[in-house]
Amino acid sequence: MVSLAHDGRAGIDAALVKRLIAAQFPRWSGLPVTPVEVDGWDNRTYRLGDDMTVRLPTAAGYVPAVDKENHWLPRLAPSLPVAVPPILAKGAPGEGYAFPWSVRGWLHGETADRGRVEDMPRFAISVAEFLLALQGCEAVGGPIAGEHSWYRGASPRHYDEETRRCLAMLKGRVDTDRAAAVWDAALAAEWSGAPVWFHGDIASGNLLVADGQLTAVIDFGTSGVGDPACDLVIAWGMFSGDSRKAFRHAVGQDDGTWARARGWALWKSLLVLSECTEADQERAALNRHVISEVLADHDRFA
Repeated sequence: MVSLAHDGRAGIDAALVKRLIAAQFPRWSGLPVTPVEVDGWDNRTYRLGDDMTVRLPTAAGYVPAVDKENHWLPRLAPSLPVAVPPILAKGAPGEGYAFPWSVRGWLHGETADRGRVEDMPRFAISVAEFLLALQGCEAVGGPIAGEHSWYRGASPRHYDEETRRCLAMLKGRVDTDRAAAVWDAALAAEWSGAPVWFHGDIASGNLLVADGQLTAVIDFGTSGVGDPACDLVIAWGMFSGDSRKAFRHAVGQDDGTWARARGWALWKSLLVLSECTEADQERAALNRHVISEVLADHDRFA
């Protein structure tokens, strides 16, 4: 997630959204349009009045998510224990904007933050319960993991070359020998299970809380049907100590799935760390911490 310093990222601003609404959904044209306080990278999101949002892809690679979410979220929602974005309408390209877009219902809550969750182990269990419910949804006919999901739900092998390059770049900054062992173990633990639904980006910014409780899960743009290992990355990204233990116990999964999950967490943190500049010390420290935790987890469980 990214904080909004100014409106207009990716050529999208509130004025454009107002023009799109006026042209295609005139019944909503009198409602105010305002940027959300914390935005995602793949899409720009705006409040539309008090009860709706407008979500617009920032680039062509994110466009497949529009139809995917619009088709599948209403079908998944009844089987899930917390809310997911309600789809209200689909917009077409126009007003100088090149992509389809969507109007959704507003979900109340704040993005999950350690400071907003008093009982982190209980919260970790609720995230696990959501994942298990999602995995239990009917997968037949669902979108098989691939380019539309940025290969979440497929083998982490898709990112092997990138990961090896990051390891070479970071030699001396992280324990690349141990990291390479984690990555090799992830590739060796090939997935052979029945395809299940996965979210693809289970992270604090996509979990909404109210009074410390999980109330909604948003941003299913990388979702699909395949290997659920990618959804376990939050074990190191948000949880630690008792909450990680609670999550691991509640979500289950076999040793191979956890090995691939460590691979997914390692790939992303290595990539982000390799791109950090001198001005990104906080982000660099966060990703070094995740790498350290993943390596320790591998030493303990592998």
